[in-house]
Amino acid sequence: MGPARPRIVLFGDSITQQSFGPGGWGAALAHHYCRKADIVLRGYSGYNSSWALFLLHKIFPSSLEEDAPLAVTIFFGANDAALPDRGSSHQHVPLPTYKTNLKRIISHLKAVSKRTHIVLITPPPIDEKARREFAIHTYGRDAHELPERTNAVAQEYASACKAVAAEENVAVIDLWTLFQKNHDWRSIYLSDGLHLTAAGNGVVFDQVVQAFKLAGIAEAELSLDFPLHSSIDKEHPEIAFST
Repeated sequence: MGPARPRIVLFGDSITQQSFGPGGWGAALAHHYCRKADIVLRGYSGYNSSWALFLLHKIFPSSLEEDAPLAVTIFFGANDAALPDRGSSHQHVPLPTYKTNLKRIISHLKAVSKRTHIVLITPPPIDEKARREFAIHTYGRDAHELPERTNAVAQEYASACKAVAAEENVAVIDLWTLFQKNHDWRSIYLSDGLHLTAAGNGVVFDQVVQAFKLAGIAEAELSLDFPLHSSIDKEHPEIAFST
């Protein structure tokens, strides 16, 4: 084993879990930081912020301080915002509880290490028509008449996420607003009215890279774990590995 690489942990729901798929923002980060930082995927499809609390001490134990992550993205809210009287009601988390949960996650990470950079990501906007079509395709006659999420409620959770970021003095990426700056956001950025297309993943990647740059942990600021092959002397390769 060589020098320990810093770790960047992606903590979230299905949008994070899927981020290592083709065109995913997590995979793009792994490529961007290759040989400089390990991107650790901790995405859990269907999870809300309340269930995420049960994972905190397992993923980020207090004993982790000396090996604490360089950065953590926190990307919950899309499931919390599921409506309490529709098809995904079991995932719903009331708005005040959602805010409290985010604060508890942030507080725990800060307690583990004050050196870890934290970036919140708001839930994306919702294409209600596409969600209804997805439900019919998935559940057929058992699909609810109305979509399980609405864009108006997603906005409330996005606003709550931004408010927590301001209160806790951590970075935030307002995905709900960013996506809707494009008139065709529904078809360009969302694959099923909620999850992301390659273009949507690209926006997240760009924004995370920018947030890390502002935090002083841009790829260019980090060191390689081992020397480049061009710096290895053919006759005396051991010199390159002596420090």
